[in-house]
Amino acid sequence: MLELKGIDAGYQTSQVLSDINLNVAQGQLVALLGRNGMGKTTTIRVICRMLKATKGTLMFDSRNLANLPSFAVSRLGIGLVPEGRRCFASLTVEENLLASARRGEWTIQQVYELFPQLKEKHNQLARTLSGGEQQMLSIGRALMTNPRLLLMDEATEGLAPMVRNEIWNVISTLKRQSDMAILLIDKPIKEIKTLADYCVIIERGRNVWSGPPMELTDALTNQYLGI
Repeated sequence: MLELKGIDAGYQTSQVLSDINLNVAQGQLVALLGRNGMGKTTTIRVICRMLKATKGTLMFDSRNLANLPSFAVSRLGIGLVPEGRRCFASLTVEENLLASARRGEWTIQQVYELFPQLKEKHNQLARTLSGGEQQMLSIGRALMTNPRLLLMDEATEGLAPMVRNEIWNVISTLKRQSDMAILLIDKPIKEIKTLADYCVIIERGRNVWSGPPMELTDALTNQYLGI
């Protein structure tokens, strides 16, 4: 469904990605791993066409994304849960969800079933929500676009343990109950090994390892993901 082949990208004179290769199939959850500052979010920006690749091939469902604007990429079925949540602060919960709604399986009612807390606070301004509730809203907003590919950038970062566990349960539910593809950036190796079908590690903007999660050894984790 998603294919990145030989992707280079960067900011002004600084090159961040060099020859990045990545594939995500329908119904598959792929984890993109690496230490902070290694190019993971830049990869997401390239996929969403918020940043132009300077080299390589970017395909989604056999369609070349290279010259499409970001809104057109979204309409093709790529949903984003951005790092830092980025809810529309001055809108209510329900207005945030409606703002991104497209026809399809996911409706406000289904988002409320997934996140009952959002239903309870549907008339509350997003800026007054807790960090965990804002993260739920960010995920719900992405689902309201009815994506075929969901990009999740640090969806559990900085959350309380109880909320973090709830988000992981939601990710598990999405993987189990739909054929949506998911590209996940996150850090908890235990949960990633449980849910991911495939893992890709990048370091300094380059692929350094890829394989099924059962082959992600402690030695690899310490070498590429440890502090």
